[in-house]
Amino acid sequence: MVTDTVRRDVAIAAPIERVWAALTEDKHVQEWFGEEAEIDLRPGGAIVFGWTAYGRNHGVVEAVEPPHRFSYWWARPSDTDPAPGNRTLVEFTLSEQDGGTLLRVVESGFSTLTEGKEQAVQDNTQGWQQELDELRAYLEA
Repeated sequence: MVTDTVRRDVAIAAPIERVWAALTEDKHVQEWFGEEAEIDLRPGGAIVFGWTAYGRNHGVVEAVEPPHRFSYWWARPSDTDPAPGNRTLVEFTLSEQDGGTLLRVVESGFSTLTEGKEQAVQDNTQGWQQELDELRAYLEA
């Protein structure tokens, strides 16, 4: 049975407002999450993340609650629009902790994918490990 959720908690030595900006503003996101980012920061707004090696992933903003919660649906595979059967939900939850920020990332919905469920879990588990390490390095530099 495929797990439905990938989760990671990361302590970041940066104020919550800086972490929020790094998650939601194009100019910051493209510094740690691929080479391209376009975010229309409102529920229903479009998102595009681009990687030279993987193509462009399209998404739709689900929730925006500054500076504590941001979520979006995104499609798998690249270059497709999110729809039932090809999308997962990514949720960022931020809380202040020890003068910095605790960031929790939960990606869910893998069990609803119509194909490639196991590969998606594996890819995104490794992907979030790498990308969130890059986010922490970016913010703590």
